[in-house]
Amino acid sequence: MTVTTERESELLASVPTGLLIDGQWRSAASGKTFDVEDPATGKVLLTVADASAEDAAAALDAAAAAQDAWAAVPPRERGEILRRAFELVTERADDFALLMTMEMGKPLAEARGEVAYGAEFLRWFSEEAVRAFGRYSTSPDGKSRLLVQKKPVGPCLLITPWNFPLAMATRKIAPAVAAGCTMILKPANLTPLTSHLFAQVMQEAGLPAGVLNVISTTTAGATTGPLIKDQRLRKLSFTGSTEVGRRLLSDASETVLRTSMELGGNAPFVVFEDADLDAAVNGAMIAKLRNMGEACTAANRFIVQETVAEEFAAKFAEKMSAMTTARGTEPESKVGPLIDAKSRDKVHELVSDAVASGAKAVVGGAPVDGPGYFYQPTILTGVNEGSRILSEEIFGPVAPITTFTTEEQAVRLANNTEFGLVAYVFTRDLNRGLRMGEKLETGMLGLNAGVVSNAAAPFGGVKQSGLGREGGLEGIEEYLYTQYIGIADPNAG
Repeated sequence: MTVTTERESELLASVPTGLLIDGQWRSAASGKTFDVEDPATGKVLLTVADASAEDAAAALDAAAAAQDAWAAVPPRERGEILRRAFELVTERADDFALLMTMEMGKPLAEARGEVAYGAEFLRWFSEEAVRAFGRYSTSPDGKSRLLVQKKPVGPCLLITPWNFPLAMATRKIAPAVAAGCTMILKPANLTPLTSHLFAQVMQEAGLPAGVLNVISTTTAGATTGPLIKDQRLRKLSFTGSTEVGRRLLSDASETVLRTSMELGGNAPFVVFEDADLDAAVNGAMIAKLRNMGEACTAANRFIVQETVAEEFAAKFAEKMSAMTTARGTEPESKVGPLIDAKSRDKVHELVSDAVASGAKAVVGGAPVDGPGYFYQPTILTGVNEGSRILSEEIFGPVAPITTFTTEEQAVRLANNTEFGLVAYVFTRDLNRGLRMGEKLETGMLGLNAGVVSNAAAPFGGVKQSGLGREGGLEGIEEYLYTQYIGIADPNAG
């Protein structure tokens, strides 16, 4: 284990490295392990257990065995567990932030922001646990009574990505706990440590054995595939690429498994000539550089009205050029590393393709020399409409700028994608902003805002960006099903 400071060493020593099955941390049945690296240095942080299909089956056995008893726990008690978890995560915010920075790369300030955001799902759903309301009514013909109630769907498989290792876990686990569902969590093998620490916190908060099981693995398909075909599994929630999501949907169709899919994005960032350009640039910095651009909500295409495009690009370039790349634990770090060499190379491939097609890199445009997987914050101007960088998810600190003349053209360019997760629009004209909300094919819209994520709001997309919603009033519904009971009225004629 190679670390930089004594503080980091102490924190890593507190992180469980096994599989959590039926309340116990244990080795993989095969004895296999895998290394977790720091993307800023390439050095190994910890070695953790590598689950197989045998371990996954044991996790589902535990979840299925615990389901009935967990569903019978009063909603208030489930909510109190989540509230305690919120308080524990908040108390250990520095630990979670440092661990995320070490295994994922984001600067500490941004990691602290994720801790606050991720913890809010615990607090929000602790309050929603007691609000899974049904209804009782008289039938229209007066001959019976209609009783409608909400019930937990049952054991769930939760698959989370590497880019937001705490928030993506809490966004799925919290509503499942609130609804009364047991779970198997499969975190990304690139960043499993934060999920392990969080699972430990859930145990400390009083979550019973078997309710949450954690299986980290390097063989995701072989390990979780049999679970998806098992009749005892009732729900699959996945956050990741659209390509993998399609395969999982196909597999889930065999048992008509209930699914939630939060998939890829290609977010347009539209700037009209009447926008406050300083506010638009500040919003662009947030929307582009959050998580080094490694976010499905990251602004992927900057579509700027041609009358202000040059001024916007100049202001944007000035801000972007001041961003310092460094390991996230360093005080000067504004932009951390990308997650691995493959991701960095894909970003550079897209930039090189755009430049070869006529675009100009006014800032950045190349990998950073030295250890780690850093890429220069980059702005491209003169990007042609058919460039790959406008159709593929960049997942890096690169902002391609293209222009438009009319509102109708802006709408066409923004909607010219198979994705529809989020869009951003900057304009001082409220009517125009509302029109854009009506015309844009997107699940979420940031109007004069560079960030939309909020635990109290429904997160999700349309088209090939996914199915279902996480967070908000809608989030718990993904883990409940509706049961109707028709009650005969003996006094009815």
